[in-house]
Amino acid sequence: MEKLRLLTNHQAIQFLGTLVIALIGGWIFNLIGSPIPWLLGSMTALLITSRFRSVRFLTWPSWIRDMGLIIVGYSIGLSFTQDSLIQMIVNLPSMLLLTLTIIIIAASMAFVVSRLSGVDYPTVLTGSIPGGLSQMITFAEEMKTIEITTVTFFQVTRMIMIVFFVPLLIFSPFFSMGEQVTSDTLLKDLTVIDFSAPLLVLFLILSFIFAKIGQKIKLPTSYLVGPIIGTAILNISGFGGPAVPSSLLDLSQLMIGGYIGLLLKPEKLQNKAKLITLALLNGFVLVGGTFILSFIFVHFNPFSTETAFLSLAPGGLEQMVIVAHEVHADLSTVTGYQLFRMFFICFAVPPILKWILLHNVRRKQNRILEKKA
Repeated sequence: MEKLRLLTNHQAIQFLGTLVIALIGGWIFNLIGSPIPWLLGSMTALLITSRFRSVRFLTWPSWIRDMGLIIVGYSIGLSFTQDSLIQMIVNLPSMLLLTLTIIIIAASMAFVVSRLSGVDYPTVLTGSIPGGLSQMITFAEEMKTIEITTVTFFQVTRMIMIVFFVPLLIFSPFFSMGEQVTSDTLLKDLTVIDFSAPLLVLFLILSFIFAKIGQKIKLPTSYLVGPIIGTAILNISGFGGPAVPSSLLDLSQLMIGGYIGLLLKPEKLQNKAKLITLALLNGFVLVGGTFILSFIFVHFNPFSTETAFLSLAPGGLEQMVIVAHEVHADLSTVTGYQLFRMFFICFAVPPILKWILLHNVRRKQNRILEKKA
């Protein structure tokens, strides 16, 4: 027994044991057809396993998560083409207005949820902002006073709702099912060089360098945003890298999901039933708000309803582009709007959240001083 304990204390053995559990979770979720199975599956498996007090060997180095973020950042950067850049410049005023409107809806709902649940506003706001699971969780981890388990819970709840409900809405009678067909040019713009292992390794090394530069200049979530910006610049300049194979994207999900699974502390969630209800309500209001905005958007722009809704939907870029392709929406417009919101949230929202957090801390300190006085 003592030998077994010594064996499991070895860091490499500990990680291998953790990796096996994460792989089993990803495989099960993939088997049942879950969205982003290797992220949600590995996260869920390690979350459940970590609840057993007898299991003490679980470990997931942060550098593995960072490598996963670099792969995701590189793949998103490849989506940024000359066409999507032109779309962003032309539609910049409406992009900014609609992005701000969506953030205001999210911030308003976060205020209501915070009051009803008793969870502090910065935590609920970070969980409500549609900035992508990886970005917001990484930001929450950087800001030590934000409760990361609650943030992850709200982000995952909304993400699952969007993955299931957005396609259902798109294929419902509310939409015209592709009245605007995507041109061959747009499809070509989103197509990059065929997979080549040596070239891909080179571009991933460059992405790592971009991440380190981003870290040096203090970019938010630098291991994600750095590769996005660097790859986008190369892609627009005509030096597009090879597409990331699905197996490598699955691996990046696993690398991120395993880390998040061990970060979560469900015991810190208070009033679980109330939080679940409020998280669902929060997601419904956000999806409903973008649904209404998409019809207003169509009224002032020559886009199909599918294109408008997918451009505004608070989901991940990859999922929305896949759905857009299926319903023949304008891929360039959807990519442009989604990328603009992602960059806006990556750069503009973190400083605002930090200010709100600082203001919240100061207000609490003033209350304590007033009570002592």
